[in-house]
Amino acid sequence: MKTLITNIKELLQVREAGIAKISGKEMAGLPLLNNAWLAIENNLITGYGTMENCPDISGYNVIDAEGKAVLPAWCDSHTHIVYAGNRVLEFVDRINGLSYEEIFNRGGGILNSAKKLNETSEDDIYEQSKHRLEEVIKQGTGAVEIKSGYGLTVEGELKMLRVIKRLKKEYPVAIKATFLGAHAFPAEYKENHSGYIDLIVNEMLPRIAEEKLADYIDAFLETGYFSIEETEHIMEAGKKYGMPAKIHVNQFTAINGIKACVKHDALSVDHLEIVTDEDIEVLKNSNTMPVALPTCSFFISIPYTPARKMLEAGLPLALATDFNPGTTPSGNMNLVVATACIKMKMTPEEAINAATINGAYAMGLSDTHGSITIGKRANLIITKPVTSYYQLPYAFGSNLIETVIIEGKTI
Repeated sequence: MKTLITNIKELLQVREAGIAKISGKEMAGLPLLNNAWLAIENNLITGYGTMENCPDISGYNVIDAEGKAVLPAWCDSHTHIVYAGNRVLEFVDRINGLSYEEIFNRGGGILNSAKKLNETSEDDIYEQSKHRLEEVIKQGTGAVEIKSGYGLTVEGELKMLRVIKRLKKEYPVAIKATFLGAHAFPAEYKENHSGYIDLIVNEMLPRIAEEKLADYIDAFLETGYFSIEETEHIMEAGKKYGMPAKIHVNQFTAINGIKACVKHDALSVDHLEIVTDEDIEVLKNSNTMPVALPTCSFFISIPYTPARKMLEAGLPLALATDFNPGTTPSGNMNLVVATACIKMKMTPEEAINAATINGAYAMGLSDTHGSITIGKRANLIITKPVTSYYQLPYAFGSNLIETVIIEGKTI
């Protein structure tokens, strides 16, 4: 199957092969072509250029994109799409003044989701989760990482990861699975942290590895959750099974967790609502991608990741949704990009770089996703007619996506 998109008003994120991520001042640049064409064969991008050099349309399925922008599909590197039920009552609790910590301490939050998940069948969880995945694909997401972490038991975590594996098989988007058994301590292990970590390392991990259910390992490194020492133990165990770390860190407090993550070659450190000068220095010249989750900050009214400070220090930055039932019940990357511009003062160029090429890096997909590059997957967004791509974050409440192409096929 061959497709030719013609008369593209703006073809965004056009890059040569071999660029894995964009950092610092480079993030202010978004290479583009005006009045362009893009060729697709099967599931790959095979060519692009300006219309004056457009190939003969014979043999192609032609899509006329006059007045429209074309860009890579979003790469969402941090989600919890697989869960059971919702936590809508906690939404009202927060409006009435309860903090995240207070809700958690009375059995809400992650423990609430774990209780629901363990009471729900695998098939039911799959049916609930597939609808969320279908929704985010329609919103332009072409690659997504999905975490476990609402099981907190051997069977619960395996059940979640099997659902993710099933989604991988049934849907054309790239999906990376992350094992997050260390999301919270179950009530029965509240006073026995070492017992639960032994369960993760000695029972969960071997079975997950045997069934090849996870690409990465994660932990909630935070005051009141998993300590630096506990998280390091989990990261080391993940390495033994070929699972690099992607760690929740610095959401509420800064306790030198980022330093530990970099030391253990974490692929990404995610949340970062609180970032110290020391954290920035540690991240410089590392291979670890900082990931911001602005719609989480928006939804639960906590600080936003200090993007300007980080970019001015020369760091890269990725953007992701944190789609989950408690703190970000939305997988809309368009809203993430807009929120990053509005609340974090990222330019549209920086935000699009963070949500495409850097998002791909943050889940190990740099070679195949995140930019308009010959040989990469044909995962694309075609907008409705726009004055410029600046309209995407500007018109934050409007759906400006007309067509989503995944693996060369229109969704």
